[in-house]
Amino acid sequence: MHPAFSVVFFTTATGAGYGLLALLGVLGPLGFIAPDFWTGFVGMGLALGLIAAGLLSSTGHLGRPERAWRAFSQWRSSWLSREGVASVATFIPSGLFGVGWIFLGRLDGWVAAAGVLANFGAIATVCMTGMIYASLKPIAQWHSPYTLPGYLIFSAMSGCVLLNAVLQGFALGSEILPAFSVLLTLLGWGWKLATWRHNDQLEIQTNANTATGLSGGTVRSLEWPHTEENYLLKEMGFRIARKHASKLRRIAQALAFGLPILLLLAAFALPWPFAAALSVLAAIAQFGGMLVERWLFFAEAKHTVMLYYGR
Repeated sequence: MHPAFSVVFFTTATGAGYGLLALLGVLGPLGFIAPDFWTGFVGMGLALGLIAAGLLSSTGHLGRPERAWRAFSQWRSSWLSREGVASVATFIPSGLFGVGWIFLGRLDGWVAAAGVLANFGAIATVCMTGMIYASLKPIAQWHSPYTLPGYLIFSAMSGCVLLNAVLQGFALGSEILPAFSVLLTLLGWGWKLATWRHNDQLEIQTNANTATGLSGGTVRSLEWPHTEENYLLKEMGFRIARKHASKLRRIAQALAFGLPILLLLAAFALPWPFAAALSVLAAIAQFGGMLVERWLFFAEAKHTVMLYYGR
């Protein structure tokens, strides 16, 4: 598939934003985070800013962005439409939660209820984003049991590392959150390796013979369906060299998983503000690594329509 940067940035930014929002929505009311003005302002601002930036970026891949509102009307049958509805609906409790925290200095009562609803909305939206791709049967690399859990794991991982950076920045960090960030990053690393192993060993059963119902030989096309580049070839027929994919996989592993783990472990042994600086660097490195990982997620996917083009 063609890895458009607008969609790559969308899935990366919203995943991190919703992960951070979900953690703020539950850890704040539980008392793990104090109702401090600047902590709430930066934390909620970063979460909602990433979500808004990602959603706006996703419209850049549309042929007619001004018609994006029409996607909301197909929620009965489309995971894309359901995601749009859920993302907008989540802004309501998130806004109430942010107002109560930042301007009223409260994380109890109705503010806590709004935070819990924001948590549920964030998780539901990430699930629907994952289902957009997991439900596509023509793309075997996405239509697998690894896709949806991967979206949830990466969202929780990115959100936890971001929250740790925010709290460390205000000297409010603890040993629990960095440790949990390391564990989630290790889980994400293992899940990504398992996903790549699964995709590399895929045996696609569909070919030109099975598609036509002919047997007894090798079916091949006398003439290609099109004589020049078209939409299908551009969007569905993107190809990446194996050596480039291997190099990008190493870069993704180093930035998204390896380097953040090392930085977070080093933050354990250093006092503030060094621990804060390392935590921020870990969040930045992981975001960059996840951009590479998301690019590969699209670039390595193969649509069965390419059988008509001999690929």
